[in-house]
Amino acid sequence: MHSLDQRPVVLDIDHSVGPLPLRLVLPLEHWQESIRFGCSLATMRRFRSMLDELLPQQYGTVFMGSGDFHHLSWPLIERLQTERPMQVVVLDNHPDNMRFPFGVHCGSWVRRVAMLPSVSHVHVLGITSADIGAGHAWENYLTPLKKGKLTYWNIGVDTGWARRLGIADAFRGFDTPEAMVDAFVESQRTQTLPSYLSIDKDAFAPNVAHTNWDQGKLQVDHALAIIDSLRNGLVGSDINGEVSHYRYETWWKRRLSAMDDQPEIDPAMLAEWQAQQHALNLRLIDGIGARSN
Repeated sequence: MHSLDQRPVVLDIDHSVGPLPLRLVLPLEHWQESIRFGCSLATMRRFRSMLDELLPQQYGTVFMGSGDFHHLSWPLIERLQTERPMQVVVLDNHPDNMRFPFGVHCGSWVRRVAMLPSVSHVHVLGITSADIGAGHAWENYLTPLKKGKLTYWNIGVDTGWARRLGIADAFRGFDTPEAMVDAFVESQRTQTLPSYLSIDKDAFAPNVAHTNWDQGKLQVDHALAIIDSLRNGLVGSDINGEVSHYRYETWWKRRLSAMDDQPEIDPAMLAEWQAQQHALNLRLIDGIGARSN
């Protein structure tokens, strides 16, 4: 059972998160058009101010719905007051460090977090996406990789281009999820800082949780092993990747989201997928609860 100061918070923007024990639900559907997929920096500042007003002093894992909202990790991490720097550990099938000229979006927020003075390093684990392959190399923000603030942990992606740019140390490539998890767990043995954990469920294989993004290869046990390796405690956590669909009113959001080739959701399978997602949420918050400060 979770205590009240560890109760999960649902940023209820798209009504996709199932019932969770002791949850605190913030009704935020009116933000959906302005914040979903991406937004201006001014809009994000307003959202951050709203979070400061509505969030209690202590809370547990934050659920934000669809992976289209992953950039909301940025204000959640930025607002944390920590005595020591923290590492940020992200489970994601994508690097979320891609160029975006219109503010911040769900695929560009990692650069913003890596720049925060309170963040010592960002690890993105579970990438199988071609976003970090040679064909998309120019789209990645290189500064956090060059400065040693960001590491990509990938499975089966050819990242030879990184050697030519002198940033091979920022890339850890593996043939299997097991090899990646083992290497990360070993690396954490000498890690002395607390962690913030952000999980996009598209890092998991479809047999674990269907999402409406292209998906990775992680199983639940892989995620739990990664969480368990964060031995200096969690100062915060969030989870996204729920299944939801939205028709944008804004033309540029329709255009850019269409370019991402998100798979259509099969209406006949939706209830089954949501039940699968909900079961995973419960397992994840139990694992996270054991590591929370």
